[in-house]
Amino acid sequence: MLAIVQARMSSERLRGKVLKLLGKKTLLEWVIDNTNKSKYIKKIIIATSLNHDDDRILKFCKKKKIECYRGSLNNVYLRFVKVIKKNKASSFIRITADSPFIDPSLIDYGIKLYNSGKYDMVTNTFQRSFPKGQSFSIHNSNKFVNNLKNIKSKNHKEHITPFFYENSKKFKIKNIFYNSNQSLLNMSVDTKDDLKKARKIEKKLKIIKKKNYLSNLIKLYTK
Repeated sequence: MLAIVQARMSSERLRGKVLKLLGKKTLLEWVIDNTNKSKYIKKIIIATSLNHDDDRILKFCKKKKIECYRGSLNNVYLRFVKVIKKNKASSFIRITADSPFIDPSLIDYGIKLYNSGKYDMVTNTFQRSFPKGQSFSIHNSNKFVNNLKNIKSKNHKEHITPFFYENSKKFKIKNIFYNSNQSLLNMSVDTKDDLKKARKIEKKLKIIKKKNYLSNLIKLYTK
């Protein structure tokens, strides 16, 4: 499956956050490395904008030999459509670049559900129970591309999932729930305080066992 990582430098609360260091790696590297641990991801593309600020992301991708696509800054939906068409992908998973600790086994679980052929979309944010920073959505490419004609509002252009949630009766959506409600827990990096917290967590990651990665990560965050 194709993984599209949404990234930009112009975050209002923490500019340039995706290239901030977390230990010895940037946030974006963490996302790429964890996504690459999935059994089902065959290709990763960084989807950024044509904004001058995002030249740094292109430079980073060239250095790391990672494919980068650049499109509209504000119309993220269209940016994704163009990536899908260019790669002739039948499906894709969307992950954001501010989720350095995304769980590879969670990605795999979602893809296995999608591969059952029962759903147009598999996600864990339609009804959120997972921590922020563990979010993803998996889409049928034909459904996603054909829906472009309906994407007219600013919100629907900037965020690729709300239209589907608001029109859930028209699509087969599977929402994954965690075994307890952790929706108020934040593992993403959106502010200086988030980055400070993530850096503390990163120093303790070696003690986490892969088998229970997310539950142990939650314990670290809630100590």
